[in-house]
Amino acid sequence: MVEHYGMRYSETRMSHDSDARPNLVPIFVALALGMFLAALDQTIVSTALPTIVGDLGGIEHLSWVVTAYLVASTASTPLYGKLGDTLGRKPVFQAAIVIFLTGSLLSGAAQSLNELIAFRALQGIGAGGLMVGAQAIIGDIVPPRERGRYMGFIGAVFAVSSVAGPLLGGFFVDNLSWRWVFYVNIPMGILALVVVATRLHLPRNRGARNPVDWLGFALLTGAVGSLILMTSWGGSQYRWGSLTIIGLGVAAVALAVAFFFRERSAADPLIAPRLFSSRVFNIANATGFIVGLGMFGALTFLPLYLQVVRGATPTTSGLLMVPLMGGLLTASILSGRWISAHGRYRAFPIAGTAFLTVGMALLTTLDAGTSKLLSSVFMVIIGIGIGLVMQVLVLVVQNDARPTDLGVATSTAQFFRSIGGSVGVAIFGAIFASRLASGLSALPPQVAAQVGVSGGSVQVRPDQVQALPSGTRDEFIGVFVHALHGAFLWGAIFSVLAFVLTWLLPEVPLRVQSAMGRRAGEETAPIAA
Repeated sequence: MVEHYGMRYSETRMSHDSDARPNLVPIFVALALGMFLAALDQTIVSTALPTIVGDLGGIEHLSWVVTAYLVASTASTPLYGKLGDTLGRKPVFQAAIVIFLTGSLLSGAAQSLNELIAFRALQGIGAGGLMVGAQAIIGDIVPPRERGRYMGFIGAVFAVSSVAGPLLGGFFVDNLSWRWVFYVNIPMGILALVVVATRLHLPRNRGARNPVDWLGFALLTGAVGSLILMTSWGGSQYRWGSLTIIGLGVAAVALAVAFFFRERSAADPLIAPRLFSSRVFNIANATGFIVGLGMFGALTFLPLYLQVVRGATPTTSGLLMVPLMGGLLTASILSGRWISAHGRYRAFPIAGTAFLTVGMALLTTLDAGTSKLLSSVFMVIIGIGIGLVMQVLVLVVQNDARPTDLGVATSTAQFFRSIGGSVGVAIFGAIFASRLASGLSALPPQVAAQVGVSGGSVQVRPDQVQALPSGTRDEFIGVFVHALHGAFLWGAIFSVLAFVLTWLLPEVPLRVQSAMGRRAGEETAPIAA
């Protein structure tokens, strides 16, 4: 009999409570640290970007510091899921930590912006495996029925990283050096690496190892890269109707279609087509995509509201987002405990998307006179919605997947959510820019010039807005708030679509045995899909 934590979970509920849980505490801390590193690096760097450019130069390539990380982390997500299923979860997760730490160390030591961009891409390659690896390992060692009680760990990671990112970034820039934005990852990463190496014991995969579908991975990477570049550059560096943006869009579609046909013919596909034969898998991922699209697309503009309209600093705006994170964390913990106690989950995505719809609709009422208390209530409602839906969808997908497909199923869920967020930011950015440009056309031309809006490109700096004469500032803020309302309104519309989808999600009984326990018991099942 194979000895591992998943098998202990498959024994009885009592053995789980008395034996396995103490052993899982340090493992969950290490996994949470891994996810925290990946989530933190999406927020901490933005605060330091102006200082980085001032030190290294190359402002014309500034956006690549963020884009390189985003492309690499998103594109590598499905690969890590597949490698975890075939090579084993533990070594792949450890490799992701090492790659991420190497990228962090090199990024902190970069002497030019081009070097920093290359090292950020390396960091992103590691980050793609941190989030997927951690959630897949949780799926391995904890049965779906018991997993809800640990969802608070995951919620806490996103809540803390969203607030800590701007705070730590501002602190390091003001008191130490922008290089510590990257060096701070080193001690946390080493701790996670040591705990995983010494405390996580999973059986090795001894089945036949088919070669990785590198052609499929190349096609997927090209499609993801083209899509993210299109969404990042459209409306900012290039017009939406420019040949560059149209070419990237065509390339993204063509490569995605080529990837689809490649996966149907590949001996061991990166994302097995059979997964899409499951109604649970399709609806959960479609919901995750739409929620990511609406949520990330609209919430990108909340800091803009706080900084431009309310005059908050980047650090202060991070603190003002605490109510949202508090609602997320509370809802994630309470819903997870209820799911573990009752074994039912369907009500929570339905309720979560309903809360999201209401919260997004309430954001359309924000203006310069909205009190901090009222805006905090709106954020709490949105946070509750996110906490009720996002991690439940991952749980649903993992519960539905075969043990040998757990990593791929987890990575696909993460992949669709990330792609949804990228598309949402682009769509709502275009809506916001269009409404802002239209509103500014009714104001004196010098107002637009003073706040950095020209030719449809929006580069509003909060300090410039606050420096405007009071009358002009009030006019501009009125136009700016009206433009924000468009983004929030579309966020509400997409949330309604997600709400409708969740009603189609089947209620499948949550398994009481971990993926490792199921895999050990299925002696005739193939190790590699």
